[in-house]
Amino acid sequence: MSRILLSLLCLALLSPLPLRAEVEEQRSTLADQQEVAVTIYNDNLALIRDQRQVTLNAGENHLALREVSAGMRPETALLHSLTDPQGLRVIEQNFDFDLLTPGKLLEKYVGKKVQVVRTHPQTGAESFETAEVLAAVEGPVLKIGDRIETGVPGRLVYPDVPANLRDRPTLVTQLHSDQGGEQQIELSYLTSGLSWAADYVAQLDAKGERLDLSGWVTLTNRSGATYRQARLQLVAGDVNQVRQVTPMARDFAMEKGMVAASAPMREESLFEYHLYSLDRPTTLADNQTKQVSLLGAAGVPVAREYLLQGGDYYYRDRFDSLGDQLKVGVFLELVNSEKAGLGMPLPKGIVRVYQKDSRGNAQFVGEDRIDHTPKNETIRLKLGDAFDVTAKRKQTDFKKLGGDGRYNYIFESAYEIVLKNAKSEAVTVKVAEPLPGDWKIAQESHPHEKAAWGLALWSVPVPAEGSTTLTYRARVRY
Repeated sequence: MSRILLSLLCLALLSPLPLRAEVEEQRSTLADQQEVAVTIYNDNLALIRDQRQVTLNAGENHLALREVSAGMRPETALLHSLTDPQGLRVIEQNFDFDLLTPGKLLEKYVGKKVQVVRTHPQTGAESFETAEVLAAVEGPVLKIGDRIETGVPGRLVYPDVPANLRDRPTLVTQLHSDQGGEQQIELSYLTSGLSWAADYVAQLDAKGERLDLSGWVTLTNRSGATYRQARLQLVAGDVNQVRQVTPMARDFAMEKGMVAASAPMREESLFEYHLYSLDRPTTLADNQTKQVSLLGAAGVPVAREYLLQGGDYYYRDRFDSLGDQLKVGVFLELVNSEKAGLGMPLPKGIVRVYQKDSRGNAQFVGEDRIDHTPKNETIRLKLGDAFDVTAKRKQTDFKKLGGDGRYNYIFESAYEIVLKNAKSEAVTVKVAEPLPGDWKIAQESHPHEKAAWGLALWSVPVPAEGSTTLTYRARVRY
């Protein structure tokens, strides 16, 4: 009896175990999406929160979340249930961004059989041959019968699409659910391919004393996904990221569109940054650039400044002429305050300035880039160089007063700067001279201000259609 039992046990051990039934993949598309929120940062980074209604089975589920961003950073993906947070567990997830294309399909069939279909040019009859794909790099290499052919001698017919090729970027998850039925889930992840920038348009009045400022947010979506009726938020600030190489699934062209928001965006503080929220949902289509309104302000006071910038090299040696017809820069300054009609933190961007001519047509007069600007800070814009205000600088004296070592030289030099103004109104030109080492202004025709440790600043009035000469003598010690 014991020998019979042992034989039966051996047969049981050698018999193949019944295979577990393959779990069928469930697919979730944008039709299941209940809500999507998009938070975009400055440096090609965005946070997506995608809520969907799905039907799950009790136990194991294979859920494929289609139409996610092609630039997803899969290590940041977090899937959880809003309906049953404790009853849904993620066992495994895979991000499939290898998208279905003729080239990719051919690559997946290397070493496998396909059908080559030829059409007779006269009769139109089709013939079929079996071919083995030997290679797909730089074009197909096929083995048909006992011959090798390159190129495609007809149409290629494939028996199926490989499971790891998707027509849309897809996050494939293996889940365990304690209960079956409908559940609302949320997938959140970081992605590249979404960016934003602030653009400003300023309209100067005829006198150049006040301007109207409007701000726009330019959004660009090249992520490979569309976000329909998204709750949009933007973060302004320099958020630190650990740099890593993340391959993009596709390279996209860009289409343009413009949508004006009905109201400016709402601003609030977030950690050490600022968060701007759009009060209405908006659609961010794939391969699209759109604009929404950020702010609007009228009658903001501005001050114009003319600046001649010097250098520190000509205090160490003899020079003759230091330049004729020197350029004098033109700057506009305004204060980002409530009193001036602004008073909200401004994201970095480009400010483009226009002014109306005598016929009332707005003409472009210059642009400059601003950094993130907090409330009550001064915004300074360089618009270009003055046409009617010029300068001439020359050295009128140079001598060595002492010093025989490398670090104890003493030099004294004198300079003459002639400022000319061809305009019909008087202007004031600021002359900024950076001086090296320990310095002292021994003589001067106009009083200077020590604006910084190594900077002397003169404010020189120049009459209309006239000129003013600034002279000074400087002593520097190295």
